[in-house]
Amino acid sequence: MSSDQRFFDFLKERIGLDVGSVGPAIIERAVRQRITAARALTADEYWHTLLGSRDEQQALIEAVIVPETWFFRYPESFATLAKLAAKRLVAINNMRALRILSLPCSTGEEPYSIAMALLDAGLAPHQFKVDGMDVSPLSVEKARLALYGKNSFRGQDVEFRERHFAAENDNYRLSGRVLEQVRLQVGNLLDPTLLANEPPYDFVFCRNLLIYFDQPTQQQVFEVLKRLTHVDGVLFIGPAEGSLLGRFGMRSIGIPQSFAFSRQSAPESFATFVPTPLPMQQPVRNVTPPPMRSRPFATVVPMPQVAAPSSQATPSDAATLLANIAALANEGKSAEARAACERFLRSHEPVAQVFCWLGLLSDVAGSALEAQGFYRKALYLEPQHPDALMHLAALLQSQGDTAGARRLQARAARSERAADSERKR
Repeated sequence: MSSDQRFFDFLKERIGLDVGSVGPAIIERAVRQRITAARALTADEYWHTLLGSRDEQQALIEAVIVPETWFFRYPESFATLAKLAAKRLVAINNMRALRILSLPCSTGEEPYSIAMALLDAGLAPHQFKVDGMDVSPLSVEKARLALYGKNSFRGQDVEFRERHFAAENDNYRLSGRVLEQVRLQVGNLLDPTLLANEPPYDFVFCRNLLIYFDQPTQQQVFEVLKRLTHVDGVLFIGPAEGSLLGRFGMRSIGIPQSFAFSRQSAPESFATFVPTPLPMQQPVRNVTPPPMRSRPFATVVPMPQVAAPSSQATPSDAATLLANIAALANEGKSAEARAACERFLRSHEPVAQVFCWLGLLSDVAGSALEAQGFYRKALYLEPQHPDALMHLAALLQSQGDTAGARRLQARAARSERAADSERKR
C-alpha cells in the first residue's frame, strides 16, 4: 500500500500523531494489518469500514501504539519524586493527600512504580493518590489486571518485587496495597476538557509524548498539561523534551537524570518545595544505564552499514543516521545509540546534535563529567543548541554552579526569542 494521507490525517486528528515523527512505514504496516483483520479487499473498502466503526477506529489506534515500559524506568525520577513528595506534604501542612498523575500510563508500570516508590519512602496510604490514564482501553485493562511477566522487571535492582508482588505461575501479581493507591481510566490528552472537574495535580508524569506531535499539537497538549499541574507542581518529562518545555515557560528543577520541570514564575514559597540537588555520584540501580522511554509510537529503523569515508557520505546518509540515533536512544538502547553516534562521527563531519546525544546518554548513565564534555562540544559547534544549553545548565545547577547555570539559561532564552522573531517574519 502506498502512503495514504487519509489514514495519516485520521491518526493526527484522533491521537495527535505526526507521521513525520515515526515515518509512514509504521502507519502503513498497521493499516495493512487491520485491512487483513477486517477482511477488506482494498484500502478504500477498509477506509469506509473505519469510518463506520468505533471499534475499528480503536483497533487501528491500538495497532499503531506500541507500549514499551517496565517498572522503575528512569529510577532517578522516582527517587526525586519521593524527596519532593515529603517536602510537599510539609509545605501544605499535611492538609490533604498528594495528587499524582501518570499519562500515558500504558500497561500500568509507571503509576504502580510511583505508588511503590512513595510507600517505600514512608508515605502512608492516606497521604497520596495516583491517577493513571491512557488513550488505549486495552492498555488500561491490562494495567487493571496487574499481572506482569518478567519483561516488566529489568535491571539488577528488583528487590521491590519481593515487597510488592506475589509469584503466580511464571508471572507476578501486584499487591492489593499498591493497587488501592492507583485509579486507572481511559482518556485523551487532545481533549481540552480532560479532567476538567478535577483539582490540579502536585506531580504529573508525561514522558516522551510531546516529541511525537507537531508544533501546534505540542502547544495544545502543553496547555492541557499546564492546567492539570498545580502552580507549585512538578512535571516529569522525557529526556529529549527539555527544550520544548523551556520554550513553554518551564524550567528544570536542577536534579540530574530526573527530567523534572517547574514553572518559570514559581512563587517564593516554592523554594521550600524543591530539595537540595542530589550529589552527582550516586549508586546506580542498574548495571546498564536506565533507558530513555519510547512511548507510545516507538520503533527502530534498521541501522544502515556505513562503510564509506566521510568524503563519500551523502546528506541523506547523515540524516538517516541521525534519525536512527534518536530512535535507538528513545527505544532505550543506550549502548547501540552510543555506538551509532561514534559511527556517525567516524563517517561524517561532526555536528552538535550527535554530541548532545552523547552527553544525554552519559548524563543518564550518571557520568556527569563526561556528559559536560559532550554538551560543551555540542555548544562549540552550535553555540545556541537548545537541548545542550538546557541539559548543561541542569548539570551545573546540580553541582552548585548557579551562576553558570543561569548564564546558560539566559543564552537559551535569548536564542528562543530570536527564533520566535525569525518565525514571525
